[in-house]
Formats: sequence, structure tokens, C-alpha cells
Amino acid sequence: MDIEADGPIPGPYSMVSFGMAVAGRMTGKVFEPVDPQLHTFYAELRPISDDHVPEALAVSGLDRETLIREGADPAEAMKGAAGWIREVCGNSTPVMAAYPLSYDWMWMYWYFMRFGGASPFGHSRCLDLKTFYAARAGVPVGWATKRQMPKHLLSSRPHTHNALDDAVEQAELLQNLMTLT
Repeated sequence: MDIEADGPIPGPYSMVSFGMAVAGRMTGKVFEPVDPQLHTFYAELRPISDDHVPEALAVSGLDRETLIREGADPAEAMKGAAGWIREVCGNSTPVMAAYPLSYDWMWMYWYFMRFGGASPFGHSRCLDLKTFYAARAGVPVGWATKRQMPKHLLSSRPHTHNALDDAVEQAELLQNLMTLT
């Protein structure tokens, strides 16, 4: 999962886009990776307030006026996202993974609760890839940066700040971290 926003926190500011990609599923204790480009969801959202930080919005490369005119209604986008999660997960339990999780989780959970009434991830089914790497590699969390991770763990995809591109990139990182011994 990856999100882009026009400010530091949800409510006063808006999530402008989010992307999701299926990295794989757990069968018992075995992780089964899937091509993260096969199952994706992406939405660009209409802002929920007039407040925004131009520098934050600029990161995504999205245009605020276009989002106001053409962005998806947040309630419809969250309903669509929840339906997509139910569809791709089937009988599996969905877990949201992100790098770093705290920022993306804050936005997605708030938007699911505010505009969808419930989170398909419950209140805690989430995985921080930064912390996951630190635990698997035996390094302090402060050292768990992409710059310090071994190159073979990283996706070969560029980090573009397009939420879908970055969700696919993070799905590949998760797949690689699942093989770390």
C-alpha cells in the first residue's frame, strides 16, 4: 500500500491518491508470492478540505484543481477499495503492508473509518516493512533504511511517488523480505 497526501495529517488535509498491490498470501506458515502487477487498485481522490501544503501536494505531481473537478468521491473510493480487498483476499485475511507503515496506515485507517464506516484491515492487521526488515536482519530500526538495506532486497522499480507504482515497489520489497533468513 502507498498513499499520497496534501498535508501531514488526515482531516484538516486530504489524501490525494492511494495504490494497493497484492504481494502474496500466507498458506499456513508459507508465503506464496504473486506478481504484484496482477492485482492492483488505484484511486485519485477529491480533496476533503480547502487546506493543503503546496510542497506536500507537489510530491505526488497531482494537480489540485484537477482533483477537485475529477477526483473520486472519498466515500466511493473507500467503498471500491474495500470491495476490491474482499475480492482479491477471498477467504484470506487481509494485511496492509507499507514502508513506513505509520504514515500510510494513519491515512488509510482514517479514510476507511470516516468514509467507509469500517476498515477491511480491522484496527491492527498491518505490517511495517521498516520494522520487519530490522527484526529479520537483526539491526536497529534506525538502520532499517532503504539506503542501508542490501540491494538484493530492494525492488528494481524506481520510487516515483505515484501511489500505485510505489505500492507495487513495496509489494516486491515485502516478497524479498519474506525470503530473508
